[in-house]
Amino acid sequence: MNDQLPGRQLPKSLPLVERALVALQQFLHIEAVSGGVLLVAAAAALLWANSPFAHSYHDLWNLTVPLRSGEFAFTRSLHFWINDGLMTVFFLVVGMEVRREIHEGALSRFDQAILPVLAAIGGVIVPALIYLSFNNVAGRSQGWAIPTATDIAFAVGVLALLGRSIPANIRVFLLALAIIDDIIAVLIIALFYSSGLDLNGFLIGSLGVLLALGLQRLGLNSAFAYVLPALVVWAGFLMAGIHPTLAGVVLGLITPVRSAREEIVPPVIRVEAALHPWVAYAIMPLFALANAGVDLRSAELSGGAEFVTLGVALALCAGKPIGVIAATWLAVRVGRCRLAPDVTWTGVCLIGLLAGIGFTMSIFIAMLAFTDERLLDAAKFGVLLGSLISVTLGLGWGAEYAHRQRAQAGH
Repeated sequence: MNDQLPGRQLPKSLPLVERALVALQQFLHIEAVSGGVLLVAAAAALLWANSPFAHSYHDLWNLTVPLRSGEFAFTRSLHFWINDGLMTVFFLVVGMEVRREIHEGALSRFDQAILPVLAAIGGVIVPALIYLSFNNVAGRSQGWAIPTATDIAFAVGVLALLGRSIPANIRVFLLALAIIDDIIAVLIIALFYSSGLDLNGFLIGSLGVLLALGLQRLGLNSAFAYVLPALVVWAGFLMAGIHPTLAGVVLGLITPVRSAREEIVPPVIRVEAALHPWVAYAIMPLFALANAGVDLRSAELSGGAEFVTLGVALALCAGKPIGVIAATWLAVRVGRCRLAPDVTWTGVCLIGLLAGIGFTMSIFIAMLAFTDERLLDAAKFGVLLGSLISVTLGLGWGAEYAHRQRAQAGH
């Protein structure tokens, strides 16, 4: 794909391993800064939705935006184009992150990957059980997956606020955990939040994937050459009943991890480096602005909606840490894994607390789970509340942990 894509470019003179390390450093930096941008966007949405101009907030996202080509017209709301269109690029970057980590990162070796994998699984199962303990009734139970995902940008951003006294392996563990969380969330969306498959749409999506693979085989590097296959996959998934944003994950996972020439940065690193700033500083904040605007003045936390809020919030701020810490302890206890150097149990507790920050993916799943606006608003409020508590607990615990690390370094 084309080096001319916008975004920070990686030096071509660096060896491959060093380029991968530079890419990881850029990724962590962008995520840390974008967490603040995301917070501002979410706060703006809440203020706007609870202001005297709240009607303009909802009217804006309900504006119809047509896509025309000759006699063909595909008309959807601005909200749809953000959540189902632009978020496909977000999922594309997620797919490429996973592809890169499996190839040469924290998920490339079984002995390195197994501990964050088990921790992530624990961090999915326990929150889901906590949510269902409050909402195991028809109409509310389908929201069980909402508190299972960690927001990478917010979590890494909070960790960055704690300073450089936090060991590097803590950051690596948290990043691997969040990426695995994303993988599990994608699988959950595909398996539990997709309608009955339409074979014709599935065939069209498969044709788009084959077309992209064919262009790769021909050695085409221009990013624009892959726009048509991407649109075919997206349209096919939409027709098939698979959520169309998952087209981004599929395309990200098939992005080449090697270049035709050694001196050229591999496409999976180059394209991710180009798209990541756009996703972090534009697409995710726009998603937050369009979806975090819960009108707290008219929110009806009654008739079961209050249990959705309670279930989501408690599952995030308590279920996530319990699941992550317990699964990690069990894995180490039975001798299957061991903690990385400089990762103490105090650090594992910090990772567990930060894993409770769920925002982008949690809200995304909430919109798939609930069509009832009352329950959807309750779920969003639960995500915001649980994440806020997790941020507060994470910063408090992390500040004390960082103080101890600095004190030990001073001796």
